[in-house]
Amino acid sequence: ILCVVGLQYKEDGFVVLDGLLSSQECDELRQRMNEIVDQMDVPEHCRTTFTTYHHEQLKTQGSADYFITSGDKIRFFFEKGVFDDQGEFKVPKHLSLNKVGHALHAYEPLYKKVTHSAKVQGIAKKLGLVSPVILQSMYIFKQPGIGGEVTAHQDATFLHTEPLGRVMGLWIALEDATVNNGCLWFIPGSHRSGISRRMVRTPKGTFPLTDFIGREQAYKEDTFVAAPVPKGGVVLIHGEVVHRSAENISEESRHVYTFHVMEALDTRWSPDNWLQPTEELPFPPLYTK
Repeated sequence: ILCVVGLQYKEDGFVVLDGLLSSQECDELRQRMNEIVDQMDVPEHCRTTFTTYHHEQLKTQGSADYFITSGDKIRFFFEKGVFDDQGEFKVPKHLSLNKVGHALHAYEPLYKKVTHSAKVQGIAKKLGLVSPVILQSMYIFKQPGIGGEVTAHQDATFLHTEPLGRVMGLWIALEDATVNNGCLWFIPGSHRSGISRRMVRTPKGTFPLTDFIGREQAYKEDTFVAAPVPKGGVVLIHGEVVHRSAENISEESRHVYTFHVMEALDTRWSPDNWLQPTEELPFPPLYTK
């Protein structure tokens, strides 16, 4: 089966595989995230009230700084419109989050176990990865009714390597991901055309902290195909394949655990990427002894 997977991954730039996790394992990951959210400290920039242009600037800068320094931490990112003018929740806090990232794989034992599981390592080996490292991880909520759209993009825009083609995302459905609740959509074969833009860090001391070089192309709607995934299934995502997800207007959430790996052998990680390894957290090897 995995031989076929390799061919399809090479051909289409993505593959859907059922049964990476059991239903119980999915529920355990969701339960643990529930506990993390129970204990979360809401970041200060979310509490900043909109009173003056200066405050708005502080809030924007605080948000950007919170993001760009999140590679070796567990941090909280919210849907739009979930805070009032006083910085208080307008919705229950468990329904306010867009995602939690970017180092669940390093600090949370359950997520670490899944990331380094024999099944994940087996997939990477069958795809020929010799020295893969883990770049980042996220828990994505896609909340019912308000889960935001993710516009068409390529992961290599944000996670750039030389040469290209060294990054793969593993996107694990902790609930059924359907056309109704915001599953992924792909343009098959689009990973063979390079990338059209890059997100880079700006020079120290300047704001904004990141900028884009180039621009996202316009893609024809009818070239996208839906990739629904049953609970416990995984999508393997080539770093250059174009993909998106629609907003979630259904009453069902679409919780996902996702992480990115990079083939480190003969690969240069761009020093301009927003995400950088730190002394506290170098990119950990996927293959554990």
